[in-house]
Amino acid sequence: MATERIAEIFERAGVTGCLHVVDLDGGSGPGRPGARCEVAVRADEQVVIASIFKVLLVLEFARQVVAGQLDARERVLVTADDRLGGWGVAGCADDAEVSLRDLAYFAMSVSDNTAADLLLRRVGVDVLPMLAAELGLPRTRVVGGPRQLVETMLADVGARTEADFARIFPTLPPERVRAMRMFDPAQTTSSTAREITRLLGLIWRDEAGPPEACAMVRGWMAQQLFWTRLASGFPPGVRVSGKTGSLPGLHLEAGVAEYPDGGRYAIAVFVRAAQLATRRIDVDLAMGQAARTAVEALRGD
Repeated sequence: MATERIAEIFERAGVTGCLHVVDLDGGSGPGRPGARCEVAVRADEQVVIASIFKVLLVLEFARQVVAGQLDARERVLVTADDRLGGWGVAGCADDAEVSLRDLAYFAMSVSDNTAADLLLRRVGVDVLPMLAAELGLPRTRVVGGPRQLVETMLADVGARTEADFARIFPTLPPERVRAMRMFDPAQTTSSTAREITRLLGLIWRDEAGPPEACAMVRGWMAQQLFWTRLASGFPPGVRVSGKTGSLPGLHLEAGVAEYPDGGRYAIAVFVRAAQLATRRIDVDLAMGQAARTAVEALRGD
């Protein structure tokens, strides 16, 4: 069975994982009438989703743009006080001026936390929980944004600045790290693998808002630069659009694989490793392998 093969993949990589893969066309795609529609491994377990929440964020931004509530070309000045560290505008040494639309691009393509934080301020922090409820995602909870996460991390280790955190964090024993609020689904932004694939399905079927807004989100997800997780598992010709999430020991990704024959599969793979490293190519590749194993089971390949 596919679930057994996936369990073996996770075991070899030394991780525990949650996975949900669903055929977005209900098993009725080309050559697959009445086929199996989903593969689930602990798909209803509440888990931390970290930067996966940015899919919901840019969806709300796109909806507000289409509704005329926001101008995608509105300019935003990113200053030193805004920077949270990391990729994109987060790593700029000087002030940078970009549009709201480009903040959304950076938030999705390189998971830019500064861009996401600025976009969240403009969209409205309180709006995302309402959007999740509207879309039928009762177990998807959004607790603030990247800045609140950073502030929580600093407080949990007794650091005043990010420099202090970088000095203190590596000295902490694993049990102290695991006790931090950023790892507790009840105290931070979290969801389930099944709800995240539902969100992706709504976006890909133009049911998460106006079709133009859904198309904007699909376009940004297709531009993600990180390829070592879901995309690594699929052959050339399969288009994989995705969004990563990472915390020490947590390797997360959600996306959609689209085959040349029209088959479309929403995927969520969330794994936890015993080691607290954020960069482990073996774990990333195992996520892609697990995703492909599930998709091939649905396709009957």
